[in-house]
Amino acid sequence: MLDTAKPSRAAPTIPFDAARLDRLMDEAGIDVLLATSKHNVQYLTGGHRAFFFDYMDAMGLSRYLPVFVYPRGASGKAAFFGHRLEGFQTANDPLWVGEVQANSSGSVDVIGKAAAHVRKAGIPAKRIGAELAFLPVDSHAALRDGFADSKIVDALFVLERLRSVKSADELAKLKIASEAVIDSMLAVIANHGPGATKRELTEALRREETNRGLTFEYLLITAGTSLNRAPSEQRWDKGDILSLDSGGNYHGYIGDLCRMAILQDKPDAELQDLLGVVEEIQQAARKPIKPGAKGGEIVERAEKLMHASPHKQYMEFLAHGMGLISHEAPRLVKNRAYSNYDADKPLEAGMVVSIETTMLHPKRGFIKLEDTVAVTDTGWEGMGDEPRSWNPAG
Repeated sequence: MLDTAKPSRAAPTIPFDAARLDRLMDEAGIDVLLATSKHNVQYLTGGHRAFFFDYMDAMGLSRYLPVFVYPRGASGKAAFFGHRLEGFQTANDPLWVGEVQANSSGSVDVIGKAAAHVRKAGIPAKRIGAELAFLPVDSHAALRDGFADSKIVDALFVLERLRSVKSADELAKLKIASEAVIDSMLAVIANHGPGATKRELTEALRREETNRGLTFEYLLITAGTSLNRAPSEQRWDKGDILSLDSGGNYHGYIGDLCRMAILQDKPDAELQDLLGVVEEIQQAARKPIKPGAKGGEIVERAEKLMHASPHKQYMEFLAHGMGLISHEAPRLVKNRAYSNYDADKPLEAGMVVSIETTMLHPKRGFIKLEDTVAVTDTGWEGMGDEPRSWNPAG
């Protein structure tokens, strides 16, 4: 007898730690999650990012808004809703979820389709988790109208915690991004000399990063004694120092580093000493990094040295997480944007920290090093670590 039964479909591989997400949602009292930021949708889908909307969101009278629906403890009912132009991508590279609708035209339309799925699938929705900082007001109103008896709560914290520990693949992407940013900086420094403007140097770095497979995001640049970090027509002249602080991403993962250069054969003794102070603080900040160590020790070690320095009145130290966005978990310092929530909590292998020491010297200019450091099973690994001294130009 001929067997005509269809072969069973293999269970989809979920590209993130679903058990961790379920636990975080349970702790936050969230029944269903609606992720709407590009970076979190990319993370939850396992890499999907709409190529047509990579640089823009505006479209006609509305905007692009992807929606990823994840019910707590019911990954089989997860779904993705996107713009009609995403249908080409999802056809070529199917997502892991069973329900994919890439046929929306705006921010209200797509929320309506996501809400309809939640109701049809019988997903509990007493407390809906949304990214409130990434949910347009018209989408929020549509979601509220669709679930009048539900409470909409912020899910940013839950998603930040989910992404805080990187996989081996994520770490590899961050390393590629970091090394390519450094290589791009060295190429710009080597190929430019007296008279190059900050705007020309910025454009040159954009080309170098792009040629290395990165998406150029920004360059904070200073030249000479100026502390102004925006591209301009200011010229880099003989004897001037140069600071290049750039972010370039590889498949969404950001390499964010800063290196110094000088337009002469070698820096004078004072400049050597000043960068030496910055480097000493950078290295001290790394020493406590290992699994189990409190993240706040990074800041404590650095600030102890900084406060003992004769240059303390014009120095700053900052440590923050890196990944799909800058300044993600672990959060180690308290500032205007967020608290130091992770300062008294243990570091975990797979976390990635950006460490940066800045000197705004009143006579010599802007002197800074910024490094990306991953927590490993036994300690730490610097990504794109070299070179760290004054790089001669030309």
